[in-house]
Amino acid sequence: MRLILICLVFACIQASGQIVLRINDAPTVSLDVKDLTKLPRHTAALNEHGKQVSYEGPLLHDVLVLGGIDFGKGLRGKQLSAYVTAVANDGYEVVYALAEFDPTVMDSDIIVADKRDGQPLGANEAPFRIVVPHDKRPTRSVKLLREIDIVHLKK
Repeated sequence: MRLILICLVFACIQASGQIVLRINDAPTVSLDVKDLTKLPRHTAALNEHGKQVSYEGPLLHDVLVLGGIDFGKGLRGKQLSAYVTAVANDGYEVVYALAEFDPTVMDSDIIVADKRDGQPLGANEAPFRIVVPHDKRPTRSVKLLREIDIVHLKK
């Protein structure tokens, strides 16, 4: 019974085409395809098993801003100890420093892709995929993206 429930939840998340965005203890924000298509589009390429693949979608920076992150004139002080986790439908998780998305710190060009080579993502990647184009291996390019959490370390 529990396995069936997990599968139903997975199917609902997959079919919904939404990303849940959590910032610390603030109420969650759900973003869907319509929200993301309103943002400026960018492309990023990944080397997948020796083949260059082109992805398209908004910058993750813009998605974070849409979800409530204020980069203002740049992150400072305690803001620099915040991190971002990306969680996939299959449980895969990756961590990034929040500063990676601050354009005053670096040009990461990390996108939330909804297209691959001009076509919608296939079932093994959809509804969204984070693409980290400057990594040497695509290990932080999360397929089946379901959730993004922003956590500020407390000291």
